Amino acid sequence: MFFKKKEPMSSGVDYIVVGLGNSGNKYENTRHNAGFIAADRMAERLGVKTDRIKFKSLCATGKIGESRVLLMKPSTYMNNSGLAVTEAMSFYKIPPERVLIMFDDISLDVGKLRIRRKGSDGGHNGMKNIIYLSGSDQFPRIKIGIGHKPEKWDLADWVLSRFTEDEYRLISETADKACEAAELIIAGNTDRAMNLFNS
Repeated sequence: MFFKKKEPMSSGVDYIVVGLGNSGNKYENTRHNAGFIAADRMAERLGVKTDRIKFKSLCATGKIGESRVLLMKPSTYMNNSGLAVTEAMSFYKIPPERVLIMFDDISLDVGKLRIRRKGSDGGHNGMKNIIYLSGSDQFPRIKIGIGHKPEKWDLADWVLSRFTEDEYRLISETADKACEAAELIIAGNTDRAMNLFNS
């Protein structure tokens, strides 16, 4: 008896959305994890859970408009985010232009967003590693304001500090806006997203 050879399954992923952060309870709700907070909100909106371990990340897939999206929270720690991102890009053959990165930005006040089509790492170690390992800076990105570093604070201590209650309420609202911006970008309306949400 002959069995028909199984056809390889289509990847079906049109876009990758990555929230950057550090894994573990120690880092939960810290400023550096603003990207994780936005990714969690995106998962809620899509009705999925980022609980599948793949590409050195917690992952989920869902639909945004007509696009099938892979949502990722790298578990590599921030400075090695590129290991996770490039592995997923290579597997699904997704170019940088269709990999949206959400991450924290100390040059923006808490609650502010800045959307860019591409660009330098801006001093952010997660983006630096992604750009270095992929060899491209063509990633669209959503920067989430976490507040300027107070003068007497060390930078590492500041980004790993937790939001105050008031700030966390603001960040939660901002995470929703980041998701709305992501939905517009994936639908091909980056200009509209920039006009609506850029601070």
